[in-house]
Amino acid sequence: MRRSNSSNKTKLKLKFLPYDDIGFAKVDLHRVLRKGIPEVIFCPGKSPDQIIKIMQSINRVSGPVLATHAKREIFNKVKEKIPEAKFYEDARIIVLEKRSRLPFKGKVLIITAGTGDYSVAEESAVTLETLGNKVERLYDVGVAGIHRLFLNRNKMKMAKVIIVVAGMEGALASVVGGLTSKPVIAVPTSVGYGANFKGIAPLLTMLNCCAPGVVVVNIDNGFGAGYFAHLINK
Repeated sequence: MRRSNSSNKTKLKLKFLPYDDIGFAKVDLHRVLRKGIPEVIFCPGKSPDQIIKIMQSINRVSGPVLATHAKREIFNKVKEKIPEAKFYEDARIIVLEKRSRLPFKGKVLIITAGTGDYSVAEESAVTLETLGNKVERLYDVGVAGIHRLFLNRNKMKMAKVIIVVAGMEGALASVVGGLTSKPVIAVPTSVGYGANFKGIAPLLTMLNCCAPGVVVVNIDNGFGAGYFAHLINK
């Protein structure tokens, strides 16, 4: 019986690989083999029905399924069709977990400059935790009160990789990069006053960082930072 079940699962995977053509989308089911995680759904621009069908397509052969930048009304409609789906509202992520995952040994530390960066940071955190990573949060320790960061230097020493999320001028990533030997992933956010230019200012600051070991993802790209940290941690 066990062999039969295993054989059926193998046939099911082969049936849909390398992609599932569902008319409006060609779902990349081979991505989990190439990248280690399934295709992730970016919700803006898609209808609830399209998101549901893509989630169901991915879930047939692999997991976990993540739908990012989701709103509460989108989740309510997903929940009607997929009752087991979970919504992390602060992170704006819908998650459909196929199985439980044992955590990796390493730990990812997520640092934010201010409370306004919370949503982007949580997008990184939920992505990492869904993929089986241990996450520690250190929020609201920006350069305007830099002593808050210095009092938590031991947390940086214990992490395998660090994500720094900052808006305004984005200086925190440079400071953290200069204090640690660990790889730092900088995430500029669109939080800030007019001259912040919706995240352009911190993006340029982070790209011009003089501290070695700092890489930068796009503005508000919490998922991208979380996935990259996952690759390092595993």
